[in-house]
Amino acid sequence: MHIPDGFIAPQMYLPLYGGAAGVWAYGVRRLRRTLDDRTLPLLAALTAFAFVLMMIMVPLPGGTTVHASGIAILAIVFGVWTSFLCISMVLLLQALLFGDGGITALPLNALAMGLAGSATALWCYRLIRGWHENVALFVAGWASVNVAALLLAIALGLQPLIASDAAGQPLFFPFGLSITLPAVMIPHILVGVAEGSLTVAVVRFIQPFRNRLAG
Repeated sequence: MHIPDGFIAPQMYLPLYGGAAGVWAYGVRRLRRTLDDRTLPLLAALTAFAFVLMMIMVPLPGGTTVHASGIAILAIVFGVWTSFLCISMVLLLQALLFGDGGITALPLNALAMGLAGSATALWCYRLIRGWHENVALFVAGWASVNVAALLLAIALGLQPLIASDAAGQPLFFPFGLSITLPAVMIPHILVGVAEGSLTVAVVRFIQPFRNRLAG
């Protein structure tokens, strides 16, 4: 799901950096008010878990890959802003250390996965949990990766319209929405099933630790 360098035009990533900087700053202020010594070990463990999940790439025909993310787990356990910052840190480390994703694409990846994915997951969970807890967890996990994938597919598909040369040839990513939407969304619909199942299993497993922290 990570978009690498060279795919996103500066007409898109520069404004996104400006917007993301403000959101990161706000998230840091929120995190300072909520993080304490009791919650830090669990947060570190789940962030590391998300890091590992996003490093396990499953290759697909056509040269793309998919992976689980752990976005919904972080959002449900710690909230949107903490999840956003943790996913952003994971994306930054992966880009710097492993070349997985790109620095120019970092704000897009972070906003799509970390912010939109986390917000969607928490909204779905809160909407459904009164009816059935496990269904709410599953839907939250499924929705988190698919909303992120949709935003990234749209961003990629818009590149030929944003940046092209005098002859009309794309300067960055060459394929439009008719290609990016099915290529990205179809596999992520299936990946979402695995993400939803993983969300149910992990959140249920750590429930005793969450209750202990709340107490």
